[in-house]
Amino acid sequence: MEILRSAANPWGQNILVGVAWDLLWAAAFVGVVFVVIHALYVAIMAPPRAPKQMEPAPVGIPDRVVRHSASSRAFHWLMAASMLTLLVTAFFPLIGIQFAWVTIHWIAGIVLTLLIVYHIVVAMKKWRTVWIGSAQITEAKLAVGRFFRRERAKADRSAKYPIDQRAYHNAATLVSLGAIVTGILMMFRIDTWFWASNPYFLADSTWGLVFVLHGLCGVALITLVIAHIYFAVRPEKRWMTRSMIKGWITKEEYLDYYDPAQWPLDGEPVRVASHDSGDSEAVASA
Repeated sequence: MEILRSAANPWGQNILVGVAWDLLWAAAFVGVVFVVIHALYVAIMAPPRAPKQMEPAPVGIPDRVVRHSASSRAFHWLMAASMLTLLVTAFFPLIGIQFAWVTIHWIAGIVLTLLIVYHIVVAMKKWRTVWIGSAQITEAKLAVGRFFRRERAKADRSAKYPIDQRAYHNAATLVSLGAIVTGILMMFRIDTWFWASNPYFLADSTWGLVFVLHGLCGVALITLVIAHIYFAVRPEKRWMTRSMIKGWITKEEYLDYYDPAQWPLDGEPVRVASHDSGDSEAVASA
């Protein structure tokens, strides 16, 4: 399998021109293999979840807990649309589906760039909730140990964003930023609304590195998108997909999957009802 493509420039120098398109099929293959192996593992091999220890229920939990605001949902679906548009316009012509894709591709790239900038600005205040830290690394080590010992999965409840979601978010963010930076550089080679093409903006060898990095980010996104769609449609994860559509999860889902101390509603810790107290002060939303 070829990994990189090269060609001779007008001066007879052999330079990189991008990744080999075998990687396109390799990325799709990896994504499909992951889906199949994970589905078989869950269906056949995965030990049952350990029973959750009964604890006093916190007071003041509404029947519907807001997990995603309207702006967060709009960002997610606009980003999904721009990402899929970029993948279609980048790779469909390579498999023989020809259309005028260049303008659509760079416009979708600008939309994705603006969305990522918006996301970074908005998420800057709560970056600790989505990036992996030392606590999550320790949690991952313990989970891997339980996996290889075939122990039943613990029923520990997590913060609003558990480690698997944080890991996916981190990977998607880094790959998307790589695609955006290299994509903006590649826009200098074409006529856009902002400037005329200038293929001499970078040296040939540097352009080759830009093409390679952009292609690697693109094929990585194929695998990430396949995995994301797979988990979104799994039966045990559909409640999370519903929350990205409607914005809320049920009270039972909140108490089953999340630790109120790690994800307090309205920014305040949810108090546990005492057996001799009639206090039922409510917290309305996330």
